[in-house]
Amino acid sequence: MSDNSDFFSQNAIFIEELYNKYLKEPDSVDDIWKKYFADLKENVDDFNNYFSGPSWKKRGNKIVGYQDKVKKGIKNSKTESNNQFNDLTIKAIQLIDAFRIYGHIAVKLDPLNLNNSAFPKELDYKNYGIKDEDLEQKIYLNGIFGQNEMQFKELYQRLLNTYSGRFAIEFSHIDNLQEREWLRIKIENDAGVINLSKDKKFKILDSIAKVEMFQEYLHTKFPGAKRFSIEGGEGTIIALEEIIQVLAKDNMEEIIFGMAHRGRLSVLTKVINKPYHAVFSEFKGGIFIPEELNLPGDVKYHLAFSSDIEIDGKSIHLTLTPNPSHLETVNPVVLGRVRAKQDLMNDEERDKVVGILLHGDAALCGQGSVMESLALAGIKAYDSGGTIHIVTNNQIGFTTNATDGISSRYCTDIAKMINVPIFHVNGDDPEAIAYISKIAAEYRSKFKKDVFIDIVCYRKYGHNEGDEPMFTQPRMYDKIRTHNKPSEVYTAKLKNEGNFDENLFEKNKVEFKGFLDQEFELSNNYKAEQADWLKGEWQNFDGFLTEDNKNVITGVKHEDLKNFSNALTNAPDSFKLNKKIERLLNNRKQMLETEDNIDWGMGETLAYASLLKEGFNIRFTGEDVERGTFSHRHSVLTDQENEKKYIPLNNLEKHQIAKLEIYNSILSELAVMGFEYGYSYSSPNKLVIWEAQFGDFANGAQMIIDQYLVSGKAKWLRMSGLVLLLPHGYEGQGPEHSSARMERFLQLSANNNITVANCTTPASIFHLLRRQMLRRYRNPLIIMTPKSLLRHHLAVSKLSDFAEDTQFQSVIGDDSKDANKINKVIFCSGKVYYDLLEEREKLAKNEVALIRLEELYPFPKEKIINQINKYKNLKQIIWCQEEHKNMGAWSYIKPRFDEVLGEVDSKLRIGYIGRDESASPAAGYLKLHLEELYKFLQKAFE
Repeated sequence: MSDNSDFFSQNAIFIEELYNKYLKEPDSVDDIWKKYFADLKENVDDFNNYFSGPSWKKRGNKIVGYQDKVKKGIKNSKTESNNQFNDLTIKAIQLIDAFRIYGHIAVKLDPLNLNNSAFPKELDYKNYGIKDEDLEQKIYLNGIFGQNEMQFKELYQRLLNTYSGRFAIEFSHIDNLQEREWLRIKIENDAGVINLSKDKKFKILDSIAKVEMFQEYLHTKFPGAKRFSIEGGEGTIIALEEIIQVLAKDNMEEIIFGMAHRGRLSVLTKVINKPYHAVFSEFKGGIFIPEELNLPGDVKYHLAFSSDIEIDGKSIHLTLTPNPSHLETVNPVVLGRVRAKQDLMNDEERDKVVGILLHGDAALCGQGSVMESLALAGIKAYDSGGTIHIVTNNQIGFTTNATDGISSRYCTDIAKMINVPIFHVNGDDPEAIAYISKIAAEYRSKFKKDVFIDIVCYRKYGHNEGDEPMFTQPRMYDKIRTHNKPSEVYTAKLKNEGNFDENLFEKNKVEFKGFLDQEFELSNNYKAEQADWLKGEWQNFDGFLTEDNKNVITGVKHEDLKNFSNALTNAPDSFKLNKKIERLLNNRKQMLETEDNIDWGMGETLAYASLLKEGFNIRFTGEDVERGTFSHRHSVLTDQENEKKYIPLNNLEKHQIAKLEIYNSILSELAVMGFEYGYSYSSPNKLVIWEAQFGDFANGAQMIIDQYLVSGKAKWLRMSGLVLLLPHGYEGQGPEHSSARMERFLQLSANNNITVANCTTPASIFHLLRRQMLRRYRNPLIIMTPKSLLRHHLAVSKLSDFAEDTQFQSVIGDDSKDANKINKVIFCSGKVYYDLLEEREKLAKNEVALIRLEELYPFPKEKIINQINKYKNLKQIIWCQEEHKNMGAWSYIKPRFDEVLGEVDSKLRIGYIGRDESASPAAGYLKLHLEELYKFLQKAFE
């Protein structure tokens, strides 16, 4: 039976029913089955009990053709005709299964006929021992294709039309029977026949023609300019328009798109209604934002746009998310935006906002961000109810052939990891594209899962319009040069069908050409008069950091802080706490009672509690955030007997409105940080936090940091209040567990784009987190959070440091020593302060002051000047850091201190104390780590 492994895996129910039939009438089944069943070691009584079902709903044998035979009184199952009937039925079912599994292989998907496969033997009826004379026999189908019986030859033709005709579908890998059956019935009921109205066909042709004309117009007016044309893949627009139609009828309120540059200009204009004159203006050198904003902007095929369109009287909002050229990084950003919008609308059913992602074939199977983003699907923390994916499959990646860029049959094979359907279609068949796009949209609406549409097409030009593809793909581009445009292919089909109004079609083309000419003229005087930002959820925010926003009082009433004690340090009476957690909660209770020795974990918790009390929701994700990597947070408590969860921060008061959402994330940095970035820029009134397991793990999301987090505002006017918590500190744990790469964030800082902090006190983290929400401005906040300081006996604060009239201190001076006796000042940041403090006390170096920079960027220049001016007898100014000289803050600090010392008219220059230069972030051996620490501490106090 080895040849029938696929048959068995797909037909357990059929085999059970056949076995039941065998038990009642052994000779009624084919000899091959009889031998197989005879060899089974099955307990017959157990099987009969199982098969018959419960007493209230007895199960009957539904094997194809079986009941019909019983009704007809066929008793003699040993006759030759009956054996033929059984044998043919079994073979027919094998063949049906084969088409459902392998039918997609036989579809002619490539419009260029470069890579179409030979007809697979799995679909040849002769491969199953079916003879030509069997084709005339009737097969009992029991409802397949809506029929109870059918001639074999008709069945075979329907299978060819349905599964190997104008489109392909892969769904046998889906493990949900309901989904598989829904898809099967959808396509088998139509049996591969696509019936569109005359009006629908004309609209499809008109749409394709307008996309082609716009691209050709650009090519003529701006020869050689990069536009990443969609020519050859115009079917993508047909897919989008059909999907939007379906979703609008399903009362969808908003669609958020994400895509790379290929075809973006056509999506912007034809689908999302960006004015054509605005695009022409950008080609002429105009900018998309008001000049007075003085921001660098981005190229035209990276830009965002949004609009409201009306379909059948229903308004739907369309938004295209901005993106860089780092392909597929926009995917998690879109998912985060969709989830944020759904949360804002209380859209728990996920049927008001949906994401649509457009991919290139090479990027889809080549970029790791795709896999990471797909892995978010269905996870509670990131579920957005399914995304519709459209692949504009050009069968090439820049100059790389598909055979060199794809290791499996299809670029979409990665989608099988999340058990979703995949449609494939020839890009020259717009009717089939519209047909499967409708099914795909309906599937997403019904099952709230992802779905993929793979449009196999080509690109008319090279990677861009200035590229020469003949260098590397001469055969492909010979084909493309002589291949008719999609509109020509479809026009010929409609003419062949008859009943095609060619005059109206030509009239529409003339009118559209006139429209483009008018838009081109309008573009000469077009200037962006308003910025596309600070709208919707952002309308009450400031676009730029002001002094009012910098100096926010973030302290909380002393009484309110004390009142948090009971809620934050207790669990329900029936809740079985871990003994260590019980001690931790008791310690926190004591901190609030004594109003002293408040540690980092409690300071952070008080920040969250106070924000929740004031109505700010909090979203917090990362690989171990519920407990905290270093076991300091314990925001989610676990019952030791039944593993039920309890979140004290969500039980601050009886009718608490604002909530903490805190989730341990999947083991991903890029997708999860990208998701939270997208969430934060669509939900500015929620505190959104991503925490790395160790700070340098953020380098797994460096593309999100570089391309979105730090530059999104400058490029696209897109702000974010995302907070990154990056554990940082040299504890002798080795290269990958020490540095959060502070130097990288400082190098990326400019024009008040981010905030970089390296705090030393629990009060600092408290005020930083509160300031993030209380000021009317949003910047990404990067915090180098501690490890050993989480429990350091000196890294504590008093309750008064959190109370009324207090705020974040970007610089903490040294008031412990007589300023007149100070001759050396050591500036530092983060954990090294406590190393220096303990060394100073040990050596009794009372002439040395230690000043902490809690905030590194924006650079607190005026406060540093004030500190320097306090000391009249200075002979030396030092910057001390625990990081290596070519890392940490030194390269950032030195030129800024040179400027500061020039302004205070000092002849002193800042010196460096710390580790020597290194190619590795930290020593791998504790002994070496301690030697390095001892060495630079000694040098600091020489």
